[in-house]
Amino acid sequence: MSEAALPEHGETLRIGLIGSPNSGKTTLFNAITGLRAKIGNYPGVTVERREGLAHLGKRTANLIDLPGTYSLSPLSPDEAVVGDVLRGEVEGLGPPHALLVVADACSLERSLLLIGQVLRLGRPTCLALTMMDELKARGGSLDLSRLEAALGIPIIPVVGHRGKGIAALREQLAQPENWSAPPIEPPESAQERAQWAASILSVCLRTRPGHHAITERIDRVILHPFWGSLIFLAVMLTFFQLIFAWAQPAMDLIDTGIGWASDAVRLNLAPGLFTDFLADGLIAGVGSVVIFLPQIVLLFSLLYLLEDLGYMARAAFVVDRAMARAGLEGRAFVAMLSSFACAVPGIMATRSIPSPRDRLVTILVAPLMTCSARLPVYALLIAAFVPDQKVLGPIGLQGLVLLSLYLAAPVAALSVAAVLRQTLLTGDSLPFSLELPSYRLPGLRLWLTQIWSSTSAFLRRAGGIILLVTVLLWVLLTFPRATPPPDLSPDREAAYALEHSAAGQMGHFIEPAIAPLGFDWKIGVGLVASLAAREVIVATLGQIYAASAPGVPLREAIRNDVNPQTGQKIFSPPTVAALLVFFIFALLCTSTLAIMVRETNSWRWPAFAFFYMLALAYGFSWIAHTVTAAIIRA
Repeated sequence: MSEAALPEHGETLRIGLIGSPNSGKTTLFNAITGLRAKIGNYPGVTVERREGLAHLGKRTANLIDLPGTYSLSPLSPDEAVVGDVLRGEVEGLGPPHALLVVADACSLERSLLLIGQVLRLGRPTCLALTMMDELKARGGSLDLSRLEAALGIPIIPVVGHRGKGIAALREQLAQPENWSAPPIEPPESAQERAQWAASILSVCLRTRPGHHAITERIDRVILHPFWGSLIFLAVMLTFFQLIFAWAQPAMDLIDTGIGWASDAVRLNLAPGLFTDFLADGLIAGVGSVVIFLPQIVLLFSLLYLLEDLGYMARAAFVVDRAMARAGLEGRAFVAMLSSFACAVPGIMATRSIPSPRDRLVTILVAPLMTCSARLPVYALLIAAFVPDQKVLGPIGLQGLVLLSLYLAAPVAALSVAAVLRQTLLTGDSLPFSLELPSYRLPGLRLWLTQIWSSTSAFLRRAGGIILLVTVLLWVLLTFPRATPPPDLSPDREAAYALEHSAAGQMGHFIEPAIAPLGFDWKIGVGLVASLAAREVIVATLGQIYAASAPGVPLREAIRNDVNPQTGQKIFSPPTVAALLVFFIFALLCTSTLAIMVRETNSWRWPAFAFFYMLALAYGFSWIAHTVTAAIIRA
């Protein structure tokens, strides 16, 4: 291992944070640095190192939050990152000057095996013991002075989510030169380290913590093969029902504000290209996506609440049986669960999967999971075309449709995974094990911080790639400026200009290919634009209909749009069904393709994923359109 001498007080100190998954490491990282790294109550969240500066009195330290690992002998790519950093093999980052080991006080016996490996590195080392409140609640007790003497390193007890012990830990981190070397060198063998760990426990563990009685009683139901699955479905149904029921008032308020802003621009600026750009381009385009911000906030609020409570770790076990039938294991669920927020961190989370075949299969199916970018598309179409009526007591039809779309994603992902594991990527899976944390209420500040972090990322996306695509689309929808025929009625002039713009011509060019799905040239333009990001189709339709029907809300505009040649609705029930199904399958996200290239170190598998998902999207959309049309005719 590459070593680095401790720097002088005027230089930045590098401290590596090492710990097993779910030990509270990232909570301490956030508390010490003031950053807001995402925390999940299951393994596989920290898939890359995170760095943050901590001001420790007169000293500055760069804390490196390493992926959770049970051993310094890596089994998976994320565990390999730990060794790379410790050896100083990461470009632009020297090896840590000192190490902070984070261990769960309730599972110290297992943590000592990792601590023994860390002590053999010979670096200045400090131990932070987390979950001290949990240890006490379960009737356990440790003699910390004996443990400190046995290991020969400073030990600081902390309760990270409540901030207890953080001040003492910060004070200790400021003086690693005072951390003495261990009096003994832990053995190198696995078996010998286990005997060493047992001898340490024999002198410092006063009372072994018992099982958490409340957790055990709840788990008998939550993890039951039948009742656990039923509860999982009930939780998901409530989840999506609340997204629609609670978000609508705030969405209506934002919609009113967007309409007011567009009207204000037209009233206060002279007619012309610049005014059209502001009203029909920026405000209508970006605003049509931002209107779904309340639903995005609710999605993240409920998701993080379930994670921090400890339920999602249980959900991994509940669905592990279904995952096994598809040839995958529970660690793949972590990546697929992360993909419900965004496929990019979901794909990165596959680094916790030891099996290369399982990891590749998970990468190839993770984009099928319903990411937050699909929510604006689903919400627009459901709100416009699905009646807001109750079907089962308080359960509404709109929430049921949204739930069915979200459930279709894992069904599709597991089905594709099963085919891949039996054809292109055969082989045995490694056994799956996962430590279940105790149930605990998250701190309000931490929960709100997690929500804000993900929501602000959505807003940055709206202000970044969506804004850029919106500007480009406005140009393509505005130029070249076609002169309408003299006999054309005034109400058709705007539609004529759109159809003969660059974007309109592109839409008409691909219209024959998408016509079997019921899609016209406007939807075609939206599909092409959504290659940058799925939700861009909403911004695209917002611009198109803002130009052809100024002042009309997008939901109402698409509901009323008709084909001038046939007089039929553009967004008919078969077309809406086909469009919803298309977005279940299609890989419409440049960022996802880029991360797939990076993680597979090849264009071959990302290209395969793009085209197989496009084929599924087209095929199942055609089926949805045909079946829905047949039902209506019958």
